[in-house]
Amino acid sequence: MSTLGWIVLASAVVSIVLAVWLGWAEFVFIAATLLAALVIATAFVFGRSTYGVGIELNPRRVVAGDRALGRLTVANSGARPVLPTRMELPVGEGQADFTIPRLAPGAETEELFAVPTARRALILAGPAISVRGDQLGLLRRTNQWTDLIELFVHPKTVRLAATARGLVRDLEGQTTKVITDSDLAFHALRTYEPGDDIRNVHWRTSARTGQLMVRQYQETRRSQLLLAFDAERSHFASDEEFELGVSVMTSIGCQVIREETEIDAVWQGGPMRVATPTALLDDSCRIQPVEAAHPSTREFLRQATLRLAAPSLAVTVAGSQIDPAELRGAAALWGADTETIVIRVDEAGEPRLARLGRSMLITVSKLPELPALLKRAGR
Repeated sequence: MSTLGWIVLASAVVSIVLAVWLGWAEFVFIAATLLAALVIATAFVFGRSTYGVGIELNPRRVVAGDRALGRLTVANSGARPVLPTRMELPVGEGQADFTIPRLAPGAETEELFAVPTARRALILAGPAISVRGDQLGLLRRTNQWTDLIELFVHPKTVRLAATARGLVRDLEGQTTKVITDSDLAFHALRTYEPGDDIRNVHWRTSARTGQLMVRQYQETRRSQLLLAFDAERSHFASDEEFELGVSVMTSIGCQVIREETEIDAVWQGGPMRVATPTALLDDSCRIQPVEAAHPSTREFLRQATLRLAAPSLAVTVAGSQIDPAELRGAAALWGADTETIVIRVDEAGEPRLARLGRSMLITVSKLPELPALLKRAGR
């Protein structure tokens, strides 16, 4: 029963009470009319529906601004004709209403609709609901026919140069300051000590000096990139700046995945899938601004990376309103073997490179600036 239906029922009850109390016949007629309307409305909600309903979205993944279309098909799967009905289909925050005509057994009809894709989003279409009811809207009966279908509206991205800092495919790993007796990056020679592996003896130098000399190496490790997006609402000047930050983060992440470098991507909502660029883009559609999720950016990064491998390069994407001192504190979370880059999106700022403590600070005002800025940072 709709709100109007409850009002009609309440009015009928009040009219009956007034008719008994005051003895006015007019209130009897009013009550009878209202109750008759409810009885007649009840007849419209009875009946069996034998629908086969399908929802199609084409394509299922689009870039923000591209066109996406949907198709609703309704077929009569029963042996008897079905009366006209109304079908409601929630699409994102809106709702599409369709009038389905009378369908003979086996007949089918289809309705086309456009999906708004102006902004990055995860749009849910469905479930499709058939509505039976009277013309006055007193009573309605609904049946759900489909499940939810997801439409991923990906953020806009740019292709980055493979020579950008931290995005180069690393076949031999990166050297660290840790000295070891067995690795790939030669460091120096030292005097032989009992227990050293005889395979590390440098025989030419040993013959020249008259004592055994063994090789030392700098420990190497495969590149491990940490990509973090700070989604704190107060750190961004506008929604457009927030969307620019998501585009910057996904542009870097997709390039790193294509280069087959190990990567972890996180935001306040948790880790993101990085198996393929499409998986990362799909998860980026779920990113939403958060309100005071952590006391500071450093605390967010600390909690998000507790169970992750130590990165060789940490890239943090943040908004223009974040305190630089907070960024310096976040960069100090990792040791000297970890290079840190902070990318600050600022639509009102100028693209530039600067030093922020031991971090490289990159300011991006428009997405097309990102490839050139990263290339300059790698020099």
